[in-house]
Amino acid sequence: MNAIVKPDVSETTQFPIPANVFAETVTEVRHYTDSLFKFRMTRPASFRFRTGEFAMIGLPNAEKPVFRAYSIASPSWDEELEFFSIKVPDGPLTEHLQKIRPGDTVLMRKKPTGTLVLDALIPGRRLYLFSTGTGIAPFAGTIRDPETYEKFEQVVLVQTTREIAELAYGRELVETIRNDEILSELVGDKLLYHGGATREGEPRGQRITELLQSGKLFTDLGLPPLDPAIDRAMICGSMAMLKDTAALLEAAGLEEGANNKPATYVVERAFVD
Repeated sequence: MNAIVKPDVSETTQFPIPANVFAETVTEVRHYTDSLFKFRMTRPASFRFRTGEFAMIGLPNAEKPVFRAYSIASPSWDEELEFFSIKVPDGPLTEHLQKIRPGDTVLMRKKPTGTLVLDALIPGRRLYLFSTGTGIAPFAGTIRDPETYEKFEQVVLVQTTREIAELAYGRELVETIRNDEILSELVGDKLLYHGGATREGEPRGQRITELLQSGKLFTDLGLPPLDPAIDRAMICGSMAMLKDTAALLEAAGLEEGANNKPATYVVERAFVD
């Protein structure tokens, strides 16, 4: 007698799409490490966002889906939406999100928001983008947005990770820009990249706070120390990283800004589980 195999309810149950939510189709998934991956999905025709904002992402796998904040990694002109994510084995969302494949459905709430936008900064000459881990996600859009290079003469992307393999996404972004016929002409030599892994002895592998305090960041890139008159900054990472980096920027004379009160640096306080 054959045993009866019960289907996995989570795989077969179709839950209704909540109101005020887009249901989009995954078009690409790429896994960089055991803990990092990116995915791209279709963009709703009516969805508008400013480069650097985040959206609330979920999956149609429950009657009341879990939503988490994800920075939109694509620039505002992109026809698709890109996201860069960590994988958390027991995370309420990422446990399932890391298993998505092209053709699957991802939910997205209709209203984006966030402070890592150019509008939250007053005019300057040089823009620093400080990130750790997946904190690079909003800057993936910023460094591919023509408006960034219209507003700033120089853009400095700084990322630190624990392992070298975790730098792959950022390095790929920079390489893509340099090989893109249109973007490479627009960006020219305006984009500088400083990436390092803190646990693997990379020559540039110090924490961002150490790079700033020692001045090594500026020495490595041939730049002068921070100058609040011309330098602007955005920070995205862990709470500890935000606090420590912001303190160093303020010690250098920069002031935190917001959408309703632009200033010389901004931080993002939304995180993925």
